[in-house]
Amino acid sequence: MSMVDGSRRSCLAVPGSSAKMIDKARGLEVDQFFLDLEDAVAPLAKAEARERIVGALNEGGWDGKIRSVRVNALDTEWTYRDVVTVVEGAGAELDSIILPKVSAADHVRWLDLTLTQIERAMGLRLGGIGIEPQIEDARGLVDIDAIATASPRVRSLIYGPADFMASINMRSLVVGHQPPGYDVGDAYHYTLMRILTAARAAGVQAIDGPYLQIKDVDGLRAVGGRSAALGFDGKWVLHPAQVEAVNELFSPRQEDYDHAENILDAYEWHTSAAGGARGAAMLGDEMIDEASRKMALVIAGKGRAAGMTRNNPWQPPES
Repeated sequence: MSMVDGSRRSCLAVPGSSAKMIDKARGLEVDQFFLDLEDAVAPLAKAEARERIVGALNEGGWDGKIRSVRVNALDTEWTYRDVVTVVEGAGAELDSIILPKVSAADHVRWLDLTLTQIERAMGLRLGGIGIEPQIEDARGLVDIDAIATASPRVRSLIYGPADFMASINMRSLVVGHQPPGYDVGDAYHYTLMRILTAARAAGVQAIDGPYLQIKDVDGLRAVGGRSAALGFDGKWVLHPAQVEAVNELFSPRQEDYDHAENILDAYEWHTSAAGGARGAAMLGDEMIDEASRKMALVIAGKGRAAGMTRNNPWQPPES
């Protein structure tokens, strides 16, 4: 089981072959970025993109963002060279590797063993580089519990919606929108909930994939709002125009954050000797207990990770 290593409300996809886009990514208010060697890079440009990514990581200037690289899938000839070149060249400046199209736990174990060898050879901290498997087909979803626990390096599970939709023959060409003819419920609910449940059971984050209609911010809010409401930790963004909406969706509302922090303070006081050592108490018109505390910890944790500040802190009643 891995330790969650920072907020991932927004994760920006950056083509590893584009110096212009890499430079622009440095100034955006995202929690995580990944330099891509997979879908965003043409086969003939992959070798050059590896070197460009190594240079960009070593150059720095990422302002505390989680620094990731997405390598190619293990059914290609590029993956091992992606990992070796990037980690040998810039492993000390890398937080995680995103592994796409993970359909079995063996994919994660291969990457874990390979990273361990390179870390030893290069004198890097053992286990310091995380793994973020991307679930993009039916096989991956079926094996997701084993994938999530295949290595202590696993930091998150990422949904890859377009490839997943194709893998199950879904009758839709628009990622996130309900397929024609599906007029009851949400066609994506099972997939999202399955990924989320596996992530929580393994103690790692759950990240929603991208929304491809870049100019449709209202559509992004609707689709991203569903995964945020379920409890996902963040979502991929493909363009600067999507960043603000996604950061907002995956942060608590100010009033919810304030209330969660007040529940924690009030519960701590009421269960103390000074507060009467009560297991249940009233916060205004609301009864709070241990279950309330656990729910409040989730909201407060998200708010703290987003750097939020509480308004009007709760005060103990005067004795």
